[in-house]
Amino acid sequence: MKRFALSKPAERDLDQIKAYLLVEAGPAVTRKVLGELRDAMRFLGSLPEAGHRREDLTEEPVKFWPVYSYLIIYDPARSPIEIVRVLHGARDVARLL
Repeated sequence: MKRFALSKPAERDLDQIKAYLLVEAGPAVTRKVLGELRDAMRFLGSLPEAGHRREDLTEEPVKFWPVYSYLIIYDPARSPIEIVRVLHGARDVARLL
């Protein structure tokens, strides 16, 4: 059984993260960061209540989980959980949600 599903915006986020990291940090760092993000998504799929709400950023019923400088934003009520976005913490997360 699949533990998580990616929304279309989350798929685009991961593609953009990969493209950025390949240029700025190289393939080894890119593999490490994307691997950690995937590991975190699998973890959240097995324990959806692990994340935390951020009412300062959104009223939507999503949770947040940090990985390095990125935020995995997901809907724990879906089965499997839906990864809504994967955003760098320095971005305007409230506006993007």
